[in-house]
Amino acid sequence: MDVILIDDDIDTTEIFSEYLTIKGFNVVGVGHNGKEAAQLYQKLKPDVVVLDIMMPHFDGFFGIHEIRKLKKNAKIVIATADVSVETAKKLEDLSPYAILHKPYDLDSLEDLLREIKNIEETKHFEKDLIER
Repeated sequence: MDVILIDDDIDTTEIFSEYLTIKGFNVVGVGHNGKEAAQLYQKLKPDVVVLDIMMPHFDGFFGIHEIRKLKKNAKIVIATADVSVETAKKLEDLSPYAILHKPYDLDSLEDLLREIKNIEETKHFEKDLIER
């Protein structure tokens, strides 16, 4: 499964990238703001985007909007420390696949990505059966 990681904290992206790679995921890109998220999505077409919300310059909301222009049903997992009602409402309107509230452990992210992978594999299997 191809994943891009977007977070303004370089240490976070390095740790997550290394961990997910060890766990068998293909981290195809890393960015540090919403604009880079959209650029990487367009270029790499990953299966999942793990996206922070609170970033300088171009925040995660910008990234979500731009990615949705490219693919309406893109799988976006939000990773955020912002638990405000305002942010929750904005995110609800944008329909991310899931929201992980920081701090969270790496196992939670791995479990979520495996869930997405299993669902996608099941969809492809069912589609293949129907086409036969």
